Amino acid sequence: MGSKKKEIALQVNISTQELWEEMLSSKGLTVVDVYQGWCGPCKPVVSLFQKMRIEVGLDLLHFALAEADCLDVLEKYRGRCEPTFLFYAGGKLVAVVRGANAPLLQKTILDQLEAERKVLAEGRERKVIKDEALSEEEERFSHEKDGGEDVDVASSEKTCTLAIIKPDAVGHGKTDEIIMKIQEAGFDIIMSEERTMTEAEMQLFYQHRAGEEAFEKLVHHMCSGPSHLLILTRTEDTEDVATAWRALMGPCDPHVARREQPDSLRALYGTEVPFNAVHGSRDAEDARQELALLFPSFTFADHVPEAALAILAHREEGVVGPTEVLPFPEDV
Repeated sequence: MGSKKKEIALQVNISTQELWEEMLSSKGLTVVDVYQGWCGPCKPVVSLFQKMRIEVGLDLLHFALAEADCLDVLEKYRGRCEPTFLFYAGGKLVAVVRGANAPLLQKTILDQLEAERKVLAEGRERKVIKDEALSEEEERFSHEKDGGEDVDVASSEKTCTLAIIKPDAVGHGKTDEIIMKIQEAGFDIIMSEERTMTEAEMQLFYQHRAGEEAFEKLVHHMCSGPSHLLILTRTEDTEDVATAWRALMGPCDPHVARREQPDSLRALYGTEVPFNAVHGSRDAEDARQELALLFPSFTFADHVPEAALAILAHREEGVVGPTEVLPFPEDV
């Protein structure tokens, strides 16, 4: 009973302006997870917050949740796909972290907590910031809509991809381990969601394999329990993110993976096909199509490929066309 209360109290849910002002007036540092109602709070960071709360203590470190649509003060954060963490001290914004980047979050918490301790103990001036990225992004998007060059659009296509931690790995309790390895490999998680796929979704997702003997087994497996869906990017984009993610996954067959790439995720967490722990988009175009099905509210840019529009049409109509083949990756 005690641990349950502690878990509930880890992040205070701020749903009104009064609660917002009350929470930000707390002594010390407050870390606010600003989330969208359609995707929910960022779950991968909860274990980190629990760990830091134990190590640092309860007196100066506080965590909160705030849905962007519920508070006018968060209006500019509405509709944003990536998790946003706002750091407040003395009621003022002192830092911002975008994405579920555990190492960066931990460093920022420790740095800001130390700075706030000096403010309180030594009377030092608190360094207040503005979230400049908001105005910069608004200006960039305005430029694109006004007929600017497509450079930013092409860049966004190259730097996002879909990752799925499959039901076999989730069921064996390996989600957190895999997410940690993903982050250690230099990927940033801009969206995370755990849910059970529907049969209609997976029939569309793997429709290119509809004529194969293993099709029904594959669809059944992917609907057999919760999967963990991630949208990945890379801060240091020296390699295409889809290519880098597929390299981290390793060969499709876990037996081959253990022989050829023993440190890959499928070698470490897979058993056999299709129980190979993880899935990844083949390239940027496949990522767009897969995301159109599994994250219909997520957009790379202003246009959506025709194949993706077909997926959405099927999804809305509840139809799975047995003869139409969409170019999803030839992988399980």
